[in-house]
Amino acid sequence: MSGFAIARDRDFGAGIILGSPTGVSGKLWLGGRRTALDAALSVVSDGLYLHVDYLWHDYTALPKPEKGRLPLYYGIGGRISGSDLGARGVIGIEYIFAGYPFDLFFELAPVISLVPDVGFHLTGGLGGRYFFGGR
Repeated sequence: MSGFAIARDRDFGAGIILGSPTGVSGKLWLGGRRTALDAALSVVSDGLYLHVDYLWHDYTALPKPEKGRLPLYYGIGGRISGSDLGARGVIGIEYIFAGYPFDLFFELAPVISLVPDVGFHLTGGLGGRYFFGGR
């Protein structure tokens, strides 16, 4: 079994994200390791922050590292920040360690706020997760 197979057999990961937001991060791989659900939860000045994204992963867009995997990912989702509701896109890179159940990621996410006011801003974060379980 390859190192990548060991890491990817673990479907759910949890860890931290630093940036906007800073909080806890979770990722649930879906079938085929090309898609996933990603979320972050944080406490902000006017309540809670939550975003959930549906992600697609491209393992051929970036140079292949000697060990591990380095997919480019992109997706779409929604977010709630206090009383603000909006939609977000996301693009990022993720390093999946070979033989270890960890990943590191960096992402940028343009956000369109819809309620209570319409607006646009850019968020981003750097984080890491540990993946639980296995088959």
